[in-house]
Order: sequence, then C-alpha cells, then structure tokens
Amino acid sequence: MKIIFTKHALEKFAVLESFGWKISKNKICQTLLKPRWSGKSNFGQGTAMDLVDKTHIIRVIFNKEKDENDDIIKVVTFHVARRGTYESTK
Repeated sequence: MKIIFTKHALEKFAVLESFGWKISKNKICQTLLKPRWSGKSNFGQGTAMDLVDKTHIIRVIFNKEKDENDDIIKVVTFHVARRGTYESTK
C-alpha cells in the first residue's frame, strides 16, 4: 500500500503548526493504517481518526485508488478537532 499527499494536505502541516499543532507525516500514516475510528465524509471520502491528546483527535480525509501494481491512499486533507465532534466516544 502506498500513501501519497495532495498539495493541499502537504500545506496543512505548516498551517496546523502555526496554530500550535505539531502533526507529522508518520502520525497521519499511522492513523490511516490503524485508525481508532473510521467512516465516510459527507462527500463519500474515507475518514480515519485517532487521538492527538485527551480532548482532541486528528481526522484524515482520503481517497482510495488503484494502479496496476498497488493500492494507493491519497490524503486529501486533515484537521484537528475536539473529541466528540466526529468520532463515537462510546
């Protein structure tokens, strides 16, 4: 499986860091491969979520694609949100 980032997703690292959130590519990849919660966005894209701290999650929006040799996950965007906004807290 191959994980690629759109230009927008790559720009989000700096945007979030300007707000005090240091999110790494490794954290995004871990969230995609082993999400604590997953689902679909309002537009039908996949979502994968994991904890950042006790009160916040990282939510990754992605598309799955295939080429002749491999499955590809294309990260469209990601953001930090308060717990309870997107994931089930049960």
